[in-house]
Amino acid sequence: MAANKKTGKKQNAIQRFIRETNGELRKVSWPTREEAWNLTLIVIVTMIAVGLFLSAVSGIASRLMNVVLGI
Repeated sequence: MAANKKTGKKQNAIQRFIRETNGELRKVSWPTREEAWNLTLIVIVTMIAVGLFLSAVSGIASRLMNVVLGI
């Protein structure tokens, strides 16, 4: 920032954002291909399990409402 004050140029917000983003991306600890694949499988299995659970709960609730309403 001190250099910007000496030259009198105001730093463009977009340029600053890109420079700071690149700096942060260098600090990231990227997963290996195997870790990424394993984490992807965990997410897919979890989504399927939650989908099945919600489907079962919805079906039970629907049948219960039919019983309560006498349909």
